[in-house]
Amino acid sequence: MPLPKKVRQDVKSIVADYCAKRVPEHARRQVKMGFVVRGNSITLIEERPHWQKPDLWIKTPIAQFRYNQKTGKWTLYCADRNSRWHDYQIEPEKDIRVLLQEVDVDPTGIFWG
Repeated sequence: MPLPKKVRQDVKSIVADYCAKRVPEHARRQVKMGFVVRGNSITLIEERPHWQKPDLWIKTPIAQFRYNQKTGKWTLYCADRNSRWHDYQIEPEKDIRVLLQEVDVDPTGIFWG
């Protein structure tokens, strides 16, 4: 089920702002942050140039946020080495910024290594 229009607009703005601030200006030729909205989820993606073909950018999923319309809360998921999603052990939140902060801090090393 797709995100409600207002939720979609708000969260796209929040996540776009996060991505813009995550990568310093001097590093943007080497790494990019972005996201994909699909249905009720937003997937945070890191992009880096292929080591043999620098014109080809490789996308790596970092985290996924899924919205529950009944509760109005976001749940955070982490990807394994096969890009399968698993529930990350944090309570769902109404404010996605709380979950973005958890990804940023990455206390378990699951998102950024």
